[in-house]
Amino acid sequence: MTLNIGVIGTGAIGRDHIRRCSQVLQGSRVVAVNDINRDSAAKVVSELKLDAKVYDNAHDLISSPDVQAVLVTSWGPSHEEFVLAAIAAGKPVFCEKPLAVTARGCKNIVDAEAKHGKRLVQVGFMRPYDQGYRALKQVLTSGQIGEPLMLHCAHRNPRVGEAYTTDMAITDTLIHELDVLRWLLDDDYVSVQVVFPRKSSKALPHLRDPQVVLMETAKGTRIDVEIFVNCQYGYDIQCEVVGETGIAKLPEPSAVQMRSGAKLSTEILVDWKDRFIGAYDVELQAFINDVQAGKLTGPSAWDGFAAAVAADACIAAQTSGEVVPVTLPARPGFYGK
Repeated sequence: MTLNIGVIGTGAIGRDHIRRCSQVLQGSRVVAVNDINRDSAAKVVSELKLDAKVYDNAHDLISSPDVQAVLVTSWGPSHEEFVLAAIAAGKPVFCEKPLAVTARGCKNIVDAEAKHGKRLVQVGFMRPYDQGYRALKQVLTSGQIGEPLMLHCAHRNPRVGEAYTTDMAITDTLIHELDVLRWLLDDDYVSVQVVFPRKSSKALPHLRDPQVVLMETAKGTRIDVEIFVNCQYGYDIQCEVVGETGIAKLPEPSAVQMRSGAKLSTEILVDWKDRFIGAYDVELQAFINDVQAGKLTGPSAWDGFAAAVAADACIAAQTSGEVVPVTLPARPGFYGK
């Protein structure tokens, strides 16, 4: 069976997902596209040689009988509207992060999905599909290092553009750790604090960089995440778990070690898309397979909501410098434990 997909948003990530669904993955085809810039959508259809209709209105795409599932890769503030429309139409929807730009918006989606009575939403958190994170999760689940006591993490980018602001270190960068560390530990956050070390001379005047986010979970695990978005040397994701009886580290991406010019060296990636390209393929294939099987298993609307609540607390902590509580309501039984 081939799943007919409609894609809303044909920017960089949207175009890449269209390419995946059309040329890389199995069991899907893109039959409809929409973008606020119609010419952009038409260009993607032409360049990728798609047999797809270009819709002027995203809601018409969602309601089309030709579309069985929806991918939302449009501008972040539009996500809530389109995801709610897909739920109302009873169609599975894969939404790139953020699920919504506010925790309240995410909760609106959670409530709508629960009222519908069936999971229809998967959020585009790709790290749980990364081979390295899955290997690390297996170590923790097996109990090889005992209960996790501390996590030391880093999220480093070589540089960011002028539009990047201090709060985006939370909403656009840390948001991935906020999701994947909950999944890794099977635990929720209860408090956060943000501290600012000496500012890098490479950071733009309006940007406080680097910063360190300190978090505590319900089980008492302590987490520190360094966010350094002007590190210059490459794109570098680190995660070390200190357990009761051992330490486990996220494996480095596969790279050739070289001996040349009197140096021993290993290349470091500079583009985040290269670091997680495999994970993007796996997550979308899993979504396609789950839709065809009739049951979604990937990151849920509740996961998107939980990450948004923690992100709001982190942004408050950026301003106050204080320890800020993370208050998450009880998870609805609809979403399991």
